[in-house]
Amino acid sequence: MDAPETILSVEKIEVTYHRVVTAVQGVSMTVKRGQIVALLGNNGAGKTTTLRAISGFVGMDDAQVSEGSISYKGQRTENRQPHEVTRLGVVLVPERSKVFENLTVAENILAAVPGKKSKSQAAVAYEYFPQLVRLREREAGYLSGGERQMLAIASALVCAPELLLVDELSLGLAPRVVADLIERLQLIRGELGLTIVLVEQNATVALELADYGYVMENGRIVLDGTADRLRSHDDIREFYLGHVQGERRNYRDVKQYRRSRRWYG
Repeated sequence: MDAPETILSVEKIEVTYHRVVTAVQGVSMTVKRGQIVALLGNNGAGKTTTLRAISGFVGMDDAQVSEGSISYKGQRTENRQPHEVTRLGVVLVPERSKVFENLTVAENILAAVPGKKSKSQAAVAYEYFPQLVRLREREAGYLSGGERQMLAIASALVCAPELLLVDELSLGLAPRVVADLIERLQLIRGELGLTIVLVEQNATVALELADYGYVMENGRIVLDGTADRLRSHDDIREFYLGHVQGERRNYRDVKQYRRSRRWYG
């Protein structure tokens, strides 16, 4: 059986803001067709910057890929305009500004791709997020956080992506909502054959969904591996899954614990 083809290749990219501030350095990652790949790390690690570099939206932040390359299906895409990258089949569900708040749910979905094509694709979006059907006429500004996330992903599906980029799937959402979103994405991946790159602070959520993961700290990749390998790695268990000697603690607790063990242990 042939190995899955590489659909996305990021090679040693550096991202610079305002031409002086380097936010991401030497980041490399490979995504194969049909995979769900997670980018893990704490706030400020460079995850969102990496995703926006892949999608082309980093240019809207007065930033650019100043070194390295990004290839999608063999085509170089670094520093191309977002609409050009989207047209190739790479669609971003952003962390911020997920929806048009003054438009209804139906208008948001149809606005993703104006024209006749959007109507047939909208039917696909509603199929995977049937909760949105009863909310079609509601303005997006009145939706709950979970409903907005559903709408953002549904709007992305209207663009008929091959590679879906999802920034912070679970942020601010109740566990039951996150569980439903995980189920939806797994179904979408299986039935539509999508490849997904997921940025997520919650490692438990990310490693439940992903096949493979990359861990970022201070703008660099510091660890990568299968989801099973990362779940069993001591540093991941302590710093990201919150386990220290069988207890569940936050990142600050773990740092204090390690510091005390270094100096007094």
